[in-house]
Amino acid sequence: MTKIKLCGLTEEKHIRWANEAGCDYIGFVFAPSRRRVSFEKEKELRKLLSPSILPVGVFVDAPIGEILSLCRADVISLVQLHGNEEEGYIQELRKQCQLPIIRAIDATDKEALRLGLDSSADFLLLDAKKGGSGVSFDWEITKTCTRPYFLAGGLHPDNLKEAVTKTRAYALDLSSGLEEAGEKTRSRMLEATRIAHAF
Repeated sequence: MTKIKLCGLTEEKHIRWANEAGCDYIGFVFAPSRRRVSFEKEKELRKLLSPSILPVGVFVDAPIGEILSLCRADVISLVQLHGNEEEGYIQELRKQCQLPIIRAIDATDKEALRLGLDSSADFLLLDAKKGGSGVSFDWEITKTCTRPYFLAGGLHPDNLKEAVTKTRAYALDLSSGLEEAGEKTRSRMLEATRIAHAF
């Protein structure tokens, strides 16, 4: 069964829909974005989340202390790095935080992919570019990835079956693909999770 992460959740109804869908991960964005949530809001939403779903904190070049404050508050279960964080940053974070780390990389950049394969992060997240692109890329590239990875970039319910069958992704990561007119929808969250879990 392919795992799935529903990212960019900001409202109570999103958490209810995620619980109903039975996804594996959800993402709370703490970086500048229209989907950004405050620490206070995230703590409120976290209380509503099913214990079977792991919350991921998404950060972009954040001070390590900022991430540690959430780790210590026990409101996130994984850390996702989406900026220019280098290996030294990851190792320093790991010294102080025991949570699994996801490192997002631009899969279309051969050098970035090479460095990603040597990263001490627990998982890679392959996207068309850093920061969440909403744009797909040639999935043939994923065949060179020898580590567990999340597949992102332009995924939506209509192409998830193809994504699962053409890649060896550990998990699928969707955000804009769960939206209609810029808003998350229950139907897309449920359908995306159903498709991912069918394979």
